[in-house]
Amino acid sequence: MIKKMCLAVLAIGIFATACSNDDGNAPTTATLTLNLDGLEALGSDYVYEGWIIVDGAPVSTGTFSSVSFPQSFIVDASQLQDATTFVLSIEPAIDPDPAPAATKLLAGDFSGNSASVNSNGIVADFSSASGTYILATPTDMDDTNEASGVWFLDNSSGSPVAGLNLPTLQAGWKYEGWTVLNGTPISTGTFTDAGMADDNATSSPFKGSTGNGPGYPGEDYLQNAPSGFTFPTDLRGATIVISVEPSPDNNESPFTLKPLAHMVPNDAMTHTAIAMGSGPVSIISGTVNR
Repeated sequence: MIKKMCLAVLAIGIFATACSNDDGNAPTTATLTLNLDGLEALGSDYVYEGWIIVDGAPVSTGTFSSVSFPQSFIVDASQLQDATTFVLSIEPAIDPDPAPAATKLLAGDFSGNSASVNSNGIVADFSSASGTYILATPTDMDDTNEASGVWFLDNSSGSPVAGLNLPTLQAGWKYEGWTVLNGTPISTGTFTDAGMADDNATSSPFKGSTGNGPGYPGEDYLQNAPSGFTFPTDLRGATIVISVEPSPDNNESPFTLKPLAHMVPNDAMTHTAIAMGSGPVSIISGTVNR
């Protein structure tokens, strides 16, 4: 009898150990796959970083620089299963802050094992964006080069008003105007409020010497031309673009979000309001699967 009891106890112990081993073999990691459309490479000082929101707190899923998709990341299985939302941010490549930066680009809630993510709710919704500009060079006294400047204002009523109808951006983003001359984008300056002068209104290297221009975003291309160009120039035939840029931004080229654009007509008149059209990219989107 004692021998049988010992064997029974031993059997129970083996069974308990087997159950424990089975539990210990449960996977502790899982795969998160990103398939995003429209991202462009960042400057060398910045990377993209994914985050899952677990119990209201962000958990990093890893950083990446390549914009070729799909891309997969190994994350904690239980955290991934409990995640409610995915967020993509832009972070410094060397980042001492473990929290997400203000520059968040994509977000979306999980439904089952996938999340549809886009930039509309976390950057801004550009579906109603519109714009008007004029050709003029108000920062000098020479009236022979008026086609060498672009200003985002509307003077069709006889008095200038803001020419850009743009939504307020979330923290971490700024607007930037561009003139694309012979395939090369040249900035008109950054701004956050279309009803005010842009950030370099007083310090632009391109403007003339007799003033800072009207209190709206814009630029006169009158001096200090980049290599390969001659200022003053003629912007007719060039393309005017409004982009949305991460702030801070170390890339001298326009970011992928470009809600407004327009090719200046070859017969465009100076000091006359010209309407812009929709840009090539007003939303970035994709899917995230767990």
